[in-house]
Amino acid sequence: MTETISHGIGATQDGDEHTLRFVLDLPHPRVAVWVAVATPEGLPQWLCAADPLEPRLGGRVTLRWLNGDTVVSGRVTAWDPEVVAEYTVDPPHGRIRFHLEQGPGGGSTVLRFTNAFRGTREEKLDTLAGWHDHFERLARALDGHPTDWRTWTAERWQHLRDLYERDEAPWPKWEP
Repeated sequence: MTETISHGIGATQDGDEHTLRFVLDLPHPRVAVWVAVATPEGLPQWLCAADPLEPRLGGRVTLRWLNGDTVVSGRVTAWDPEVVAEYTVDPPHGRIRFHLEQGPGGGSTVLRFTNAFRGTREEKLDTLAGWHDHFERLARALDGHPTDWRTWTAERWQHLRDLYERDEAPWPKWEP
């Protein structure tokens, strides 16, 4: 059974510099979460195709979203196997960082996710909803139910987008 994904939070500086954060407690071992967020085999099950993905600092990466026509290229800007995978890619996605920690009791993983990019307020809300939707898909993929991208619709994303817009003001404040 998948865990509920908590709302992400976002901070904006200088009008268009956004930093989004999600913290997920996933009931799966760190090695399984690492495979999902840092390998060409794991990423398409919940997020995007990665070809190439050179698993090293400075390595090339190209991400192709499977629910649309977005393709971004860049570099691996942090790499510590089973701990940190960070990709800095072309707009609109910017810097995407997955930081894994062993969860309480040793059988789970805490995923601390950060996405830093430039864009409008609307793009910030779109992106929060997008990551939230993808993290729900990550939880299902880890449970053995990868996304069938042929059946994807924007309905869940739109629902999340509406919630993020409605709830924007009361989000907790934090310093990036």
